[in-house]
Amino acid sequence: MRFQESRPRDEFTRSLSLAREILIYTRSMAELGKLLVGVGIVLILIGGIILMLGRIGLPIGRLPGDIVYRGKNTTFYFPLATSILLSVVLSLVMYFISRFRR
Repeated sequence: MRFQESRPRDEFTRSLSLAREILIYTRSMAELGKLLVGVGIVLILIGGIILMLGRIGLPIGRLPGDIVYRGKNTTFYFPLATSILLSVVLSLVMYFISRFRR
């Protein structure tokens, strides 16, 4: 008799545990969705900035240290100087952001 009384409690405990897991999963999926939307917005902004810089005439992507090889049927492009310049600029921006957040 005692075994039958404890059985519904075990099922109730299991269902509560399952409900908690579903709630945690749902929250983590919502956070992942928000993160993906945020990353998408940032990528759109960066793309817009790059398009505007191209129209203004800044030589981003055509700096003297960028490597371009044009063969008969192929073209290889490696923006080495542009990558270094963007790395330095983004490092400085992140440094100043972290400095002012303190």
